[in-house]
Amino acid sequence: MEEILKLQQKIVPEMLEVMEKRYSILRDIYYNQPIGRRMLSKNLELSERIVRTEVNFLKEQNFIEITTPGMMITEEGEYIIEKLKHFIYDIKGLADLESKLKEKLKLISITIVPGNSDEDENILREMGKAAASYIRNLLEEDTILALTGGSSIKEVVDNMPKFNAPTNMMVVPARGGMGRTLETQANTLVSNLANKINANYKLLHVPDNLSTEAITAMFKEKGIKDVLDIIYNANILIYGIGKAEEMAKRRGLSYKEIEILRKKEAVGEAFGYYFNKIGEEVYSTPTMGLKDEHIESIKYLIAVAGGTSKAEAIIATLTNKPRGVLITDEGAARKILNIINNFSL
Repeated sequence: MEEILKLQQKIVPEMLEVMEKRYSILRDIYYNQPIGRRMLSKNLELSERIVRTEVNFLKEQNFIEITTPGMMITEEGEYIIEKLKHFIYDIKGLADLESKLKEKLKLISITIVPGNSDEDENILREMGKAAASYIRNLLEEDTILALTGGSSIKEVVDNMPKFNAPTNMMVVPARGGMGRTLETQANTLVSNLANKINANYKLLHVPDNLSTEAITAMFKEKGIKDVLDIIYNANILIYGIGKAEEMAKRRGLSYKEIEILRKKEAVGEAFGYYFNKIGEEVYSTPTMGLKDEHIESIKYLIAVAGGTSKAEAIIATLTNKPRGVLITDEGAARKILNIINNFSL
């Protein structure tokens, strides 16, 4: 089957282009329905004329319906979206790409979704959906699931289906809050996920970037200590990956600290730790939450991150993570392979 797909791609290369375009249109309608043609055109950066032509075709095939509020996906359209996703995955050879990166990065597992989240925000949603599906299969009795904050992890929570969690499952934040947008804070995501799957949860009501003195004082508070004891025993950690300097600024690091990161050539950040190109930890910030010594005993370390721009950061944070799992997109995956291959020369 894969041979036939590759042959079709060589003989009729425009077939894949048309298919990807229609898949993108269907996917954008699905995530933003009801949506008008003008907004769809803007989202996909396609002319209104092209959108009109494609929308008419999709309506004739009964994949969408046009209502007063805007376009919506039909049941048949949802079925086609899933089929197209798997078809594009096969024709782009993403299974082979997964196999190569799994070996080179020494991961437990890697899942790659088609597309590049730097160019299309819907790809981030697809990553969230893939991560939610992977994580659900890991859950069992007495699981302690720790989450960091961030837009990638929010998509995981938003795309997790409703179900009854295994007995005594607990959801906790991996660290304190960063003082940024409330809906992407770890505490908010923990509460939303636990309510969605009927699991127990605990929150950590402390800022992320504290002085060593403040952290020492807070450790004496019984309520905080009890939550931390649960967090330290997490079985699964779900976290996002950021570019080092960008995350340092978000975390409120001083100019002097940012200069240290530059000097030490930090490129990636995850849960408050900063890494250089070869995966060495070069800096960390004081925190209430998971630390290196706790992370080493966690069974599954699941990173959700994508986009070509994050490839270097992903390599840095995943190097030396023998229990690592990566949910990413095609843009990041191809750039990662290119960086690794050039580095090996």
